[in-house]
Amino acid sequence: MKQGLMFWLVSTTMLVAGCNSSLPRPDTNEQANVELAVSRQTAGSNELQRARAHTDLGRHYLLDGRYEVALEEARIALESEGSYAPGHNLRGLTYMALNKNELAEESFRRALGLAKNDPEINNDYGWFLCQTGRAKAAINHFRVAINNPLYQMPVKPLTNAGLCLLLMNEDRKAEDRQAEDYLLRALRLDPKHATAIFWLADIAYRGNRFGDALVRLKDLHNMMEPVAQSAWLALRLARKMGDRDEEARMMGIMRRKYRDSPEYQKLSRGEFD
Repeated sequence: MKQGLMFWLVSTTMLVAGCNSSLPRPDTNEQANVELAVSRQTAGSNELQRARAHTDLGRHYLLDGRYEVALEEARIALESEGSYAPGHNLRGLTYMALNKNELAEESFRRALGLAKNDPEINNDYGWFLCQTGRAKAAINHFRVAINNPLYQMPVKPLTNAGLCLLLMNEDRKAEDRQAEDYLLRALRLDPKHATAIFWLADIAYRGNRFGDALVRLKDLHNMMEPVAQSAWLALRLARKMGDRDEEARMMGIMRRKYRDSPEYQKLSRGEFD
């Protein structure tokens, strides 16, 4: 599952579209950290304004894959105001993209030391922890972001928490249930969230809830053309349900479009489950 998962991950450096739906309620056994993200607070000095401007610019360069420029913008931001937590967070995200995990860890920790309840930084650090094999610790940081009613993009930590749980392999059934809960909450906020829809279909398929999986995949493929992962899941689902026409259709899509994919290699070997 992990190999296919990576294509669908919602990277912490990607911007998830916001929504106008009401925010999810905080977990009943946890107190929300009601703190506006530093990046959205009023910059009261010229130094802070300069730091914010260069951090925002650096984030755009990061999304564009221009890592050296993103690091330079982070350097300028922190030169202007060394205590600007989002500048350290940008540096952490960029080092993470460069696979320089020790430097990324140092930057994320510095950012959290300056703004421990910042929802954006907790979401990003949580994803770093998830990608470096510390999923349990990651969930705690996602919860800080999820439980903050002032956070304008709760879809990101909800989705990331769900995907992080899918990377764990201690109690698959329990992890699937928790992941499904987070992904359903993300989907309620963004009904066209393709990543959430796909993984809800995958969870339903593995739980032998084939009808639920079929509904999810139909919703997904009404929104977008099948990609290798979704075509492969749809093919296996059709095979389980005895729908030979749909199985043949998805097989044709994979042969035409995705011969170089890991999923097609599994198809060639007959590894359906």
